Amino acid sequence: MRKSYKIVNCFWCVVIGVPYPFNFDLTRVSKAFFREIMRVTYDYNMHRRMGEAVRHLIEKFRIREITGLDLTEAIQLVEDLIEIHIKNAMNRERFESASRKALFLPHCSRKYMDNRCKARFDPEIPSYFCSHCSGDCLIHQATLLGEKRGYDVYILPGGSCIKKILSKGKYDAVVGVACGMEINMAEKILNQLGIAGQAVPLIRNGCANTRFSIESLREIL
Repeated sequence: MRKSYKIVNCFWCVVIGVPYPFNFDLTRVSKAFFREIMRVTYDYNMHRRMGEAVRHLIEKFRIREITGLDLTEAIQLVEDLIEIHIKNAMNRERFESASRKALFLPHCSRKYMDNRCKARFDPEIPSYFCSHCSGDCLIHQATLLGEKRGYDVYILPGGSCIKKILSKGKYDAVVGVACGMEINMAEKILNQLGIAGQAVPLIRNGCANTRFSIESLREIL
């Protein structure tokens, strides 16, 4: 079972609190049924209306204490994470059938943000390209992983570069690693171009030393 489904299942287990008191068999229900549920949930913003359920998640996992966010910010963070996984699940089948894929990584996750980083920047694309100078650099690890899976890998200085790269019409699927705001911006571009997308959200944001889960990226790829 893919991680997006695991997280959704975990979410509902926390909200409900108990296992079902009955047996069921959904093996004969079409995948379209589940995709439609997710589509309707997203279209009607249902995941953003479940205030008590989201508050319960925040309290159970001590998100405010761990992150230092206030309640409003914590609610937005949880809602954004749920939405990202809903969209991933909705687009997964189309993504898996695509043949030309790109991986977009954030340049702010590089180990070094100065001349110690030997990544080459091409302003014509525009993108950095990893020179693999530091084995413990997160971008180095993600680049190797993407290239091994057959992806073209771009290390972006900002979300505004996405449209320029994709407008050339080379790709029919993209995996993007970014903060929620840039994921939402990229989604609009992908929808305009008819490109299937998958997203891996940052687990630490900022202008430098941002982090994402390499394991989550591996499962998405």
